[in-house]
Amino acid sequence: MAADGTIRIGTRGSPLALAQAHEVRDRLVAAHAITPDDIEIAVISTAGDRIQDRPLSEVGGKGLFTLELEEQLRDGRIDLAVHSSKDMPTVLPDGLAITAFLEREDPRDAFISDKATSLMELPQGAVVGSSSLRRQAMIRRLRPDIEVVQFRGNVQTRLRKLSEGVADATLLANAGLRRLGMADIITDLMDPDLFLPAPGQGAICIEGRAGDARTDALVEPLNHDVTAMALACERAFLAELDGSCRTPIAGLATVSEAGIAFRGMILTPDGTQVHEIARDGESGDPAAIGREAGRLLRHQAGAGFFDTWS
Repeated sequence: MAADGTIRIGTRGSPLALAQAHEVRDRLVAAHAITPDDIEIAVISTAGDRIQDRPLSEVGGKGLFTLELEEQLRDGRIDLAVHSSKDMPTVLPDGLAITAFLEREDPRDAFISDKATSLMELPQGAVVGSSSLRRQAMIRRLRPDIEVVQFRGNVQTRLRKLSEGVADATLLANAGLRRLGMADIITDLMDPDLFLPAPGQGAICIEGRAGDARTDALVEPLNHDVTAMALACERAFLAELDGSCRTPIAGLATVSEAGIAFRGMILTPDGTQVHEIARDGESGDPAAIGREAGRLLRHQAGAGFFDTWS
């Protein structure tokens, strides 16, 4: 922390990233005897934000959204970093750790279009824009007649492209739109039974320095245990499959009194090959459920499946 006690939160500069950082700030203020003036939000440009002309899979994957924040976290220029959990690599730099998960928003994907009421109602040959390999593969799986085009940029940029006619429809995270107060633009919400979300989708996480007792104490009241259990399962599944932005992987864990129910999926980018798995277990070791699901799915698919598209 700064010499004057100011808490510095690092974030990307997109409207959604800023909304998430402000949510963390407001929750810290509510949980402790501090004011908003005691917290500084530091906007940090990341390579993922700057590179807009190529798919992330071609230039480095998920770490492009976290590297610069983590550098400033490690050297003490910021105290906490706020991320969308689905952007977080499964292996973090030495000395850093995810220290809290805020309560998860609805993890479903949102369909947005003024040409049709749902993905399945789009006319044959329609164009759908998406930057996510998972969404691209799942669209192609459900609608092989549809053309899928690359759609990079923040929420506002993608919506502008949509209005300009670059595509007939797009898919965005429902959680992000809700945090931006933009739920009214959603045309349809995708049923997870047909369109499984990305691991971590809908959850904000806080990254800090491992073993930093002061910041750990600050964020501890913000951690939502049910979300943390679900994300432990999903991130373990992703890690077992060595997942990155180059791999179309979906997964969702649901926590209830009965335990954890997990469903996972891997696809080829063209959506023609799909392998799915469902595992249930007690909530005592959610990561073990995710790891087992990942191992079984990898075995089910066979090594050759990954070799053809990695």
